[in-house]
Amino acid sequence: MNITSLARYRAEWLNDTIGTRRDVLAGMVGTFALIPEVIAFSFVAGIDPEVGLFASFIIGIVIAFAGGRPAMISGAAGSVALVVAALVHSHGLQYLLAATLLAGILQIAFGLLKLDVLLRFVSRSVRTGFVNALAILIFSAQVPQMLGVTWHTYAMIAGGLGIIYLLPCLTTAIPSPLICIVVLTLISVAYPMPIHIVADLGRLPTSLPSFHIPDLPLNLEAFRIVAPYACAMAAVGLLESMMTASVVDELTDTTSSKARECTGLGLANVAAGLFGGIAGCGMIGQTVGNVRYGGRGRLSTLVAGVFLLVVMVPLRPWIAQVPVAALVAIMIMVSISTFSWGSLSDLARHPKVSGVVMLATVAVTVATHDLSAGVAVGVLLSGVFFAFKVTKLMHVEEELDPRTSTRTYTVSGQIFFASAEIFADQFDLRDTAQKVRIDLTAAHLWDVTAVGALEDVVTKMRRHGMSVELIGLNQASAILVDRHAPLVREATA
Repeated sequence: MNITSLARYRAEWLNDTIGTRRDVLAGMVGTFALIPEVIAFSFVAGIDPEVGLFASFIIGIVIAFAGGRPAMISGAAGSVALVVAALVHSHGLQYLLAATLLAGILQIAFGLLKLDVLLRFVSRSVRTGFVNALAILIFSAQVPQMLGVTWHTYAMIAGGLGIIYLLPCLTTAIPSPLICIVVLTLISVAYPMPIHIVADLGRLPTSLPSFHIPDLPLNLEAFRIVAPYACAMAAVGLLESMMTASVVDELTDTTSSKARECTGLGLANVAAGLFGGIAGCGMIGQTVGNVRYGGRGRLSTLVAGVFLLVVMVPLRPWIAQVPVAALVAIMIMVSISTFSWGSLSDLARHPKVSGVVMLATVAVTVATHDLSAGVAVGVLLSGVFFAFKVTKLMHVEEELDPRTSTRTYTVSGQIFFASAEIFADQFDLRDTAQKVRIDLTAAHLWDVTAVGALEDVVTKMRRHGMSVELIGLNQASAILVDRHAPLVREATA
């Protein structure tokens, strides 16, 4: 780490008094936002809640020091839980811990190799769809807590939302979600009512996490079982973390090191696996809540992790009394603030293909509850639409000089796998002209498919007795032709 990087890293920790206070309080809000989701996702994965909570504690501390995006909260996320549910069901917790270790190692390698550049292939429409889908999933995750309950629960949720949205009009010294939790807890304790509390969500930790090496056979068969799940966990975790980091970059008008975030996530997951936890990744709902309430530095991430252990072990009896309605109110606020409401009006103003990509990303993510599937479909559609658009920009014009019996084809645009066939169809292979000139000054050959199409055209024209001359090949195109179609190069002028 050079002097500039060291100074920047120090600035990400050290802040003024107001900034430090905001980091601490925002991190505490992030902790309470973590609890219900981590417990719910633990059930999805088929593991005890304490496994997810311990993982979130370990990941939060490690990522605070090793991550590349300050103010980002990471923990045991639902996307990873969905991936490993089958492994836990068929082989048990020890295989899950081994998969977590292997996933962390793969993520470290991904970061060290700087493969984060792959994020550049994710368009803005896909990112918007990703954010909107997450907002919908966050809200839908709260619905079960609002079904089959008494009117008291709805009243508490409404009161919590009132505190969250109205209190900032009076003061912003303390995040309103934190006040919401304290007030609703005091009300539920002072006036007992038939509502769910945190203790009803599952068994909470009663001790600190301990070092543990996964207990499973060290043989090829075990590796074959673990490897596919580890690869899926690594991919989903990296994707969600990088997308979350990009969202925070936009919210805070700052930049971050995605490669370092990948490496930091890998280190965090390795640590989680060694302390009996499930793999995790960036959690956009909790991260957005952290940022919305003033979290900007690494301290907010550290506080979210440390405070999670504090509230879950020493303060367990008190935290167990927190009404679930308070947590639901916070998550509803997070889902509302996460959703990009401007994207709805953009559907009418932006190109239709952008809207289709965004809506497809949302639809697939919500339908499958799989973030990677939604983003994959969005990226695929973006690529297809881009290729189709570029293909339409390729033109071939022809002109015949009867005096010299020379036909000139002037090509403009990009020639690649999607446009190569259209390019080849523009030439009359049975032309009566004695000489053909193909002007590629305004064109570019991108791949071997384009070179192959050009080679087929030139070869067939020569076979029909025509003299073919190529002009205007740029340097990059000429190199491709030299390498993959040397006989065509002989016709270049």
